[in-house]
Amino acid sequence: MALSRQRIVIIGGSSGMGLATARAAAAAGATVTIASSNQERLKAALTDLPDTCDGHVVDTRDEASVAALFDHVGELDHLVYTAGDAVRPQPLADVSLDAARQLLEVRFWGTVAAVKHAAPRVRPGGSIVLSSGTVAVRPAPGTALAAAAASATEGLTRGLAAELAPIRVNAVRSGAIRTPLWDPVPEPQRAALFSALADRTLTKSIGEAEQIAAAHLYLMENSFVTGTVLTVDGGALLAGS
Repeated sequence: MALSRQRIVIIGGSSGMGLATARAAAAAGATVTIASSNQERLKAALTDLPDTCDGHVVDTRDEASVAALFDHVGELDHLVYTAGDAVRPQPLADVSLDAARQLLEVRFWGTVAAVKHAAPRVRPGGSIVLSSGTVAVRPAPGTALAAAAASATEGLTRGLAAELAPIRVNAVRSGAIRTPLWDPVPEPQRAALFSALADRTLTKSIGEAEQIAAAHLYLMENSFVTGTVLTVDGGALLAGS
């Protein structure tokens, strides 16, 4: 298998799409390091993964912490960045500039720090996979900052593909995916929200973390794909056009 005996680092790997990717990569024979800012969540995730996986605490807001992660890992074949925090939609007028900057720390600047420190250690034939979202293309009121972060990540993907070649750099632009980021929404409202979001897709469904994991593995394994933003959204962008 293409990922057998390869070393993969997944930042944001303790839950959701990152954890699903860790499971899939380990099943494909890879050695996986998952990184998370939450020690307890990291421990819980590792109990769900084989012994070929290990974990490391990292604060993606702190460049020194990111550098320490890659000093610990050493050489690697692939980096997958799925880290992100829940963002509550709100008008820009209600957000202070300091708070606005903080909203981009994990999703964009954390990505920049991770790539900066990972790229010199990526072995020949390796790749980097970043995370975007359909909000980059179809923002709703109150999501301007989220759209900005996603759009910036997509531009970063293309720029880095040119700058870091022959390292391949791609991104997954995901639609609505069932992950723990939705857990703060109470269950009755969450079910109604998922139903509404499913109705806005061509497949009439909500995405699952395992489907994003499959996209991550495809981008890692296919050596002829770089500079690509792969949309995995059940046709939501088409349905809304």
